[in-house]
Amino acid sequence: MINNVLLYNSGGGIGDALQILPLINILKSELKNTKFYYLSAHENHFNSSLKDFNSPIDTLNLDIKYFGFRWWHALIVNKKIKNNNIEPFDLILDLQSKIRNSLILKMIPHKSFVSPCFNFKLSKPNLDIKKEKKIYNTILNAINLLFNKNYRPDAFDINKINKKFFLESEKLLPKGNYVGLSITQGNIYRKKEWPIDNIIKISNKLIESKKTPVFLIEKKNQDLKNKIKKLIPMALFPEHESNIASPALVTCLGKRLDFAITIDNGIMHMLSLAKVPMIALFGPTDSEKFAPEYKNSIILDSKKLHNTKDISAITVEDVLMAAKQHLNFSY
Repeated sequence: MINNVLLYNSGGGIGDALQILPLINILKSELKNTKFYYLSAHENHFNSSLKDFNSPIDTLNLDIKYFGFRWWHALIVNKKIKNNNIEPFDLILDLQSKIRNSLILKMIPHKSFVSPCFNFKLSKPNLDIKKEKKIYNTILNAINLLFNKNYRPDAFDINKINKKFFLESEKLLPKGNYVGLSITQGNIYRKKEWPIDNIIKISNKLIESKKTPVFLIEKKNQDLKNKIKKLIPMALFPEHESNIASPALVTCLGKRLDFAITIDNGIMHMLSLAKVPMIALFGPTDSEKFAPEYKNSIILDSKKLHNTKDISAITVEDVLMAAKQHLNFSY
């Protein structure tokens, strides 16, 4: 009997959280009487920015900022556990592989501990598991071995989203031929953005083919919006026309698109929840680890196409050819 489970995620972005939704969904579905807790080095997005996806999970609050990212956290974990009267967890799932973080996490009392760190050498009991690129697949394989189960990732059901977001998306994008473009990155430490000149060229090609470019850009990027609007007067910016600001709205807007062109960012993952046909552009990040996996998701990775981490090496023609071959787009 598994009464309580702790999931630890060291990633801080919304995309990092969205990637583990398939894991959370299947565990909640199969372990209906189990209490789940979430510990993150940052905030619990499921109860804040992602609350409209209606997949809440309780936060384990140890009052340790950036949990696991400082060695000295090891000196205070036991005290925090005692002060908060935290009972041992039946299962701790470590959703990252930084050895420092894993060792500190393992100090939290538990019966079973599943971690991909050191090829599962830190796990309790020891597990002989082959790592997969997608962390939720790796962790599920470990759980299946540990408890003799056959769990598989459970895709997010977008019907869990409140109907108001669907109605808003229909109002913002009435029936038409729309192509979404997501061009801004949240993580500033690696250059993941595609050159704006290429975006303009793609947009003009879309317009020539009777498609309307729809830019999924937050209101805080007003200067970028104004720049694009000046160059592409036909471009739409639905989030700027709505009083609703939510990742759930982006997912619902995705259902209004013929397809989307996106870089590796949080919006890519929001759109993937709706299984939006998309072309995802990757440069410095690992496409096998982070890219969506479903029919009509086409991955253009500069490392594989042009042997470089520089995303700008991906050409406009690369994108147009992918759209033509896989998404029935003619130009």
